[in-house]
Amino acid sequence: MKSILSFATAVCLWLVLVAPVYAGGNIAAGQAKAGICAGCHGPDGNGGADPAWPKLAGQDPDYIAKQLADFKSGARKDPIMSGMAAPLSATDMKNLGAYFASLKAKPGAASDALLAKQGQKIFRGGNATMGVSACMSCHGPSGHGIPPRFPKVSGQNTAYTQKQLLAFKAGNRANDSETMTRTAFRLSEQEIKAVAEYMAGLH
Repeated sequence: MKSILSFATAVCLWLVLVAPVYAGGNIAAGQAKAGICAGCHGPDGNGGADPAWPKLAGQDPDYIAKQLADFKSGARKDPIMSGMAAPLSATDMKNLGAYFASLKAKPGAASDALLAKQGQKIFRGGNATMGVSACMSCHGPSGHGIPPRFPKVSGQNTAYTQKQLLAFKAGNRANDSETMTRTAFRLSEQEIKAVAEYMAGLH
């Protein structure tokens, strides 16, 4: 009986110690740093007033940390985010990733059913004529991503997704493997708009 109690005590202690840690980051420490992020990403990580700003709630923690590191190094360019990331340490980035990953993502919705239907074909089947693979082959059938390399794209703001795909297409963003650059380059602007609309309603 003593051994069972000792084991149960050890498990409870382990849970108490590990609970604040998420993928190498500390949720509480991340929350303490995240106050300034709320203005653009929302107090719950589900986006601010501008739909061109991304939702971060429920995103893969390592992906968030990588993007922050890329903003700091200049591998990914954005005048606002570069300034925000500049004072962050690698530990800060992991903590922020853990915090936002721990938040519950609110489901999004497509606003144009016809456009979303066009996007569904690309997301699920790609475009063989242009040599574009199905988006779900990397981001999963429900758009929840395949961590740590491929991020969650479901429920994301249409305007943000469209902006990023256009940046990949133009070569203005090249920090996430050549796959996205090649894929976006082969998509038309209409197809980009459609797939962004479809992914907004995935959850």
